[in-house]
Amino acid sequence: MNKHVLSVLVENKPGVLSKVVGLFSRRGFNIDSLAVGVTQSPDVSRITIVVSGDEQLVEQISKQLNKLVDVIKIRTFLESDCVNRELILIKMKAGKSVRQEVIQLATIFRANIIDVSASTLTIELTGDSDKINAFLQMMGSYGVAEIARGGTLSLERGAHSL
Repeated sequence: MNKHVLSVLVENKPGVLSKVVGLFSRRGFNIDSLAVGVTQSPDVSRITIVVSGDEQLVEQISKQLNKLVDVIKIRTFLESDCVNRELILIKMKAGKSVRQEVIQLATIFRANIIDVSASTLTIELTGDSDKINAFLQMMGSYGVAEIARGGTLSLERGAHSL
């Protein structure tokens, strides 16, 4: 099953995200990732939705989304046709015995240490989902205290724009 990215431009009004997510829920479609934010125009938001499925499923979702009044434009593409990034914040249990090892791993992954306490390090990392997953796997043995992972943000490669 391929992962598809839906980049949906919507009017930046209260309740629009709820309508979009409600459409998925009512139809029994699963969302792998969801991210939303304002675009260069303060009246327009971009909702980036990643779904797993075939072309027929994505086409059906797009048709349903187009029926919503607040939807301005939809583009769908394979995950490989766009630049994708996720953000993760991870708080590591990092006492004196493992602190240096955790810092070295963070450096290898080009992560930023954004908070330090006597017993923890909070690390910020951006990258594609493979990089994020590899980082989590490496950090797992050191003691993860807490994770906050954002949804995928995507823009189509090249000169194309929505």
